[in-house]
Amino acid sequence: MSNLPKSSKTSRIAAAIFFFISGFGYTTWASRIPSIQRDLHLNEAQLGIALFALPVGLMATMPLTGKLLSRFSSSAIMLFGAVSYNLCLGLLGYATQFWQFLLILFFFGSSRNLFNLSTNTEAVGVQTLYSKSIMTTFHGIWSMAGFGGAALGYLMVADHIKPAYHLLSVSIILTVIAFCCSPFLLHQKPVPQPNKPIFSLPDKTLLKLSFICFASMACENIMYDWSGIYMDKAVHTSHAIAITGFIAFMSTLTFARFAGDKVVTRYGVKMLMQYSGMLIISGFMLSVIFPYLVTAILGFAMVGIGTSCIVPLVYREAGKSKTMSNGLGIAAVSTVGYLGFLIVPPLVGFVAQASNLRWSFAIISTLGLVIVWMSSKLNNSTNEITVIQ
Repeated sequence: MSNLPKSSKTSRIAAAIFFFISGFGYTTWASRIPSIQRDLHLNEAQLGIALFALPVGLMATMPLTGKLLSRFSSSAIMLFGAVSYNLCLGLLGYATQFWQFLLILFFFGSSRNLFNLSTNTEAVGVQTLYSKSIMTTFHGIWSMAGFGGAALGYLMVADHIKPAYHLLSVSIILTVIAFCCSPFLLHQKPVPQPNKPIFSLPDKTLLKLSFICFASMACENIMYDWSGIYMDKAVHTSHAIAITGFIAFMSTLTFARFAGDKVVTRYGVKMLMQYSGMLIISGFMLSVIFPYLVTAILGFAMVGIGTSCIVPLVYREAGKSKTMSNGLGIAAVSTVGYLGFLIVPPLVGFVAQASNLRWSFAIISTLGLVIVWMSSKLNNSTNEITVIQ
């Protein structure tokens, strides 16, 4: 897009850097969970309770974040969210008691929600400056940053660097980067909205997008939580090989996000979502019907492609809502989406306990049908991209 003003390209780069900050920071924390568990002498039950504080904090502030984004510039909230997020990241390594760890994780979840929703709202604003889709690339950068944060975490663990030093160093660097990039963000004032209650039902289009988001985020988190266990228990691989399924999923998810913008620009949101749902169904069922190493890896790779572009495109479409501001629209679908992210993966364990993991994954594959069905009901106008002149 050589005819784009320089400021548009600068805003796009600045927004992309904030996606990098989010992804790098989150996997930096995730890479040190075992170390923190050991340092605090937590058993699995205590760790589970502590980790649950993060999504509780995230969900608790979801309506408030949407309200803030309807009143203030997403760029201002982004900076505040990034600073809060990195502050909590730095503090996590200094918790010496269980209650401190629990409290910091709650605010880490709250700040992550504030940061992520404002970042996606900013990305939707930048998207309006372009006649082609750029949304999935932003999420691809998040995934690439996640790989980087995980790799650095591995090196820090291998070199026996304490979590406190590691997390604090990363948080300081990411905060400095955020302040340096903030002036180059797109500073958009939200469109004034009539006063509405904090909790309000979205319109029909947003409800469809919410169900799609729910199904996609549930499938994505199932792969985070259960892919390695499935390889171990259902495919009967060694512990060392069990991670290959997750690597296949993450690799295809990341690369597909970088390719997704070209695909959606050519074929449209509706068609891409329908085929994505089909890939999710096919990927899960391939690993269920043929529980062998090669077929399971291929199936998980297909699920990675299927889930890669759905959430960023849902956010993009929610940001074009005519009944809510872009921030409120994104918050609405995110709230439902994160319910899938949190509620569905534990159900896999209950079904597996009653029968086995293969039955669990077979049932989960039906979420792909939800995506195909709901996306088929979307208006074809979702293929349009509004460009600000």
